[in-house]
Amino acid sequence: MSKRNIILHPDPRLKRKCAPVEDVSAKIGNLADDMLETMYDAPGIGLAAPQIGVDARLLVMDCAAREDGDDSLLDPRVLINPEITWSSEATNVYEEGCLSIPDIFADVTRPEVVRVSYLDQSGKAHEDEFEGLWATCVQHEIDHLDGKLFIDYLSAIKRTMITNKMKKLKKERGRVA
Repeated sequence: MSKRNIILHPDPRLKRKCAPVEDVSAKIGNLADDMLETMYDAPGIGLAAPQIGVDARLLVMDCAAREDGDDSLLDPRVLINPEITWSSEATNVYEEGCLSIPDIFADVTRPEVVRVSYLDQSGKAHEDEFEGLWATCVQHEIDHLDGKLFIDYLSAIKRTMITNKMKKLKKERGRVA
């Protein structure tokens, strides 16, 4: 496993729809392991492949409570080619953030419960329901796979302000804006 660099907004790779994973191979498993390591190190609760520059419909997440670095509380999930198959009419509002848009948070309204079909690391098909923070996280990460960021739910003025902040941050960090 190795930690990967997280791409910062604005970057055109974050705005592209990702290609489906055609073959659930050891290479995809290694990528998922790298993504989990990167996510935990950041620290975050979710990470999508385009956030590390990979064009693949793959996400990882772990919304389990983690205190004092106790690994027994971890509940990592790997979702390959995830698709939302059902959404509740009831909604939740969570203050979302993003590893590609550090230190920026905003309230986003999303369905409270979603059903998602996906493949696991062994290629086995699943369909699970996620609720609460897990539902918000999986929707946020699937948005990444479709080229959408949480700030796309905000007003144009707020998006522009955040994008300008991020350009300044990237310049300060010596990354190309």
